[in-house]
Amino acid sequence: MPFHSITLNDGRKIPQIGFGSWKIPKDVCEGQTDQAIEVGFDHIDTAQVYHNEEEVGQAIKASGLSRKELWVTTKWSGVDGKDPRQSCDESLEKLGIDYIDLYLIHSPRLCGDDIKGKWHEMEKLHKEGKVKSIGVSNFKVDDLKELLKHAEIKPVVNQILLHPYVIKSTEPLLHYMAQQHIVPEGYSTLIPLTSEPGGPVDEPVNNIAKRLGKKPEQILLAWSKAKGAIIVTTSSKKERLESYLDVGDIELTEDDVKSIDDAGAKKEMWVEKKGKMVKCARVGLAVALGTYAMARLVL
Repeated sequence: MPFHSITLNDGRKIPQIGFGSWKIPKDVCEGQTDQAIEVGFDHIDTAQVYHNEEEVGQAIKASGLSRKELWVTTKWSGVDGKDPRQSCDESLEKLGIDYIDLYLIHSPRLCGDDIKGKWHEMEKLHKEGKVKSIGVSNFKVDDLKELLKHAEIKPVVNQILLHPYVIKSTEPLLHYMAQQHIVPEGYSTLIPLTSEPGGPVDEPVNNIAKRLGKKPEQILLAWSKAKGAIIVTTSSKKERLESYLDVGDIELTEDDVKSIDDAGAKKEMWVEKKGKMVKCARVGLAVALGTYAMARLVL
């Protein structure tokens, strides 16, 4: 696989791209995960709250790969009020493995006012060998600062929303994480294409894709890679998964990355413009309907 691994602050090496099982229904999860492993993904990301760990585990078993050949990430999501230890034990059983490569606190809200206590529970799971590395997800700068005040073991990663339309507000977090040697894991990087097409990011992404002979989605993932992030992505289509793996060979220039960043920073103006256009369209429709109704009355 063309992607390199990233060395974490605990010395372990994590594959820089992972197949995510978020939103994959149980009835197709095993097949889609199996397909991802078959095309070359050796990092699988799931979570307690996705309710498909068992299906992911079945795909892992069916792959025939040795345990050391796959990196498995899952998360404590606080389902049914279960604590990290009980949740970890259940995840191990569902996944059918004897250790978790990376175990994350899914959100700081799960900790309430006790980030210190919950992190110490994660540290105990690490010391017992049930999890090899520990980290967090969706933590902000203040959450990380609170955790680090009490941590004996630093989180190795923080899995966060990472795409050009949030980069302006996310840069301070990325900067702080770099200072603390905490690696970002980016999810939903393709949102500008999948959920918010037609925005200012489209132009630089399409121009770069045309110049390099690549697809726009590959450029967005390459942008995430250029930020030093571990990519978490997914698809039900084999050819897309293969194209995602090919991103490992794409190197964007500093100017490429800056052009995407700058376009992403224009989101607020774009959203405001879209809102005005929608409002004008609604007013226009209301006027047209009103005119039509008056005409009907005259007739």
